[in-house]
Amino acid sequence: MITAGFNPQDLEQDWTAALKKLAEDRVVDKLWDGDHTAIQTDPTEVANRLGWLHVIEDSLRQWPRWVLSADEIAEGASHTDLGEFDHVLILGMGGSSLFPEVLARTFAPGEGFPELIVLDSTDPAAILRTAAQCDPERTIVVAASKSGSTIETRSHLAYFWNRQSVGKNFVAITDPGSDLEALAASRDFRFIAHGVPEIGGRFSALSAFGMVPGALMGLDADDLLCTAEEAADMLGRDVAVEDHLGCQLGALMAVAAQHGRDKLTFLIEEPLAAFGGWVEQLIAESTGKHGVGVLPVVGEPADSPDAEHRLYVVIGDVDLSSFGEDGLPGPSVHLGVEEPQDMGAQVFLWEFATTIAGVVLGINPFDQPDVESAKLAARGILTNRSEAPEETGLQQALGQLRPGDALVIGAFVDPVLEPELQASRLALGRACEVATTLGIGPRFLHSTGQLHKGGPDRMVFVQVVSNDEADVAIPGETFSFGELKHAQADGDLAALRASGKRAFRVSLEELLQAGK
Repeated sequence: MITAGFNPQDLEQDWTAALKKLAEDRVVDKLWDGDHTAIQTDPTEVANRLGWLHVIEDSLRQWPRWVLSADEIAEGASHTDLGEFDHVLILGMGGSSLFPEVLARTFAPGEGFPELIVLDSTDPAAILRTAAQCDPERTIVVAASKSGSTIETRSHLAYFWNRQSVGKNFVAITDPGSDLEALAASRDFRFIAHGVPEIGGRFSALSAFGMVPGALMGLDADDLLCTAEEAADMLGRDVAVEDHLGCQLGALMAVAAQHGRDKLTFLIEEPLAAFGGWVEQLIAESTGKHGVGVLPVVGEPADSPDAEHRLYVVIGDVDLSSFGEDGLPGPSVHLGVEEPQDMGAQVFLWEFATTIAGVVLGINPFDQPDVESAKLAARGILTNRSEAPEETGLQQALGQLRPGDALVIGAFVDPVLEPELQASRLALGRACEVATTLGIGPRFLHSTGQLHKGGPDRMVFVQVVSNDEADVAIPGETFSFGELKHAQADGDLAALRASGKRAFRVSLEELLQAGK
């Protein structure tokens, strides 16, 4: 069951007007009918992107088969000569990895089931550490990619297949007809789970991309699907727009952004904190385009500065007593969560609300016109090697901040540095009195990267790149993981600058020092 409380403050008049317009345009009815005109007159990237509205029924139908496959893996030695398995390793990026990571960080594996690990880094140290953690004979490797051509996932798969070329140790999650499906079939993978082509990656959490990893770690993930099904009923066509939580939330997000409150700040109850990473990519990639967008801010304390440019979202039971009787210093939304399984309902609510926000903002929430720019730049750098961009002093970069901006840190580093980078992020936010975000590359290229290039000019970008003590070859490629990481960093910086953004590369050591 979803519960919500809204405190729109000075946004109420425009919020009400936006809801009225949604009702007049019959947007909810059109969405449930699969009518692309709810979004735009051109069906491109809409008519074939509404499958998330109906995927719950499909996943519930397939759930017993996914559980059967997972049970066979968990039983291990009693059914195969491969022995028992200790780990399930997910190789994926963006929508193919973020929800499995939420599950792994929120729930313990079922009794007798392997631990779920997600690899979405091209940093050589991260590759080597993951390889050392996962015994190749006792690990099920899951390659997850809708297109089947994602360069990071393809490279990860080549590396882990080279360590243990036994098809029964591998699983593929991909859309029908992809190159990954053909490769998995040719190598006799244990099984292939199909995604739904009519669902974009960031809307795929309740499809095979989120649910199969849940089954493999022994979750009763059908509970997640059931709460999502309850949410879908609550957000149906028979609910008046003014009472429709998806419309209320989405319209308020959009209206707040139009009023300069485009820093959507999440305060999430600790057991569910990992959910922030998934919802961040959903909102950023869906709303950040054509010079408009909503910047999701996750992982900041409630009393962070620049309240006048924020809309607050509280999920679950969060201690706000420090604010006294007046409550949060800005418009807010409070969403009730009774138990972790309610995350399924939250997924569906945020998918619906983000779609509505796109409608109110006048953009297509299902396309990603700027994502390819960084990929193309990285490919060009891999083909024609060039000198790395020069570093700028951190204070020089911070001097570009203007009132209402956010400081966005993109770090192409070993993910083990994330806690130290978070400390620097928060220290700089307080010192500069701005909202802040932190993305670990190349993960964020598949999520918030769209907003970075296509969103409004209300962000200053600070990029850091670590040197690699050791590199790792990618079987079958002319470049290594270290070269790929550096090319992705250089490509991202080039794409940001080509988009007219205020983007700088600074010293990793100088940035880390800011948090000490």
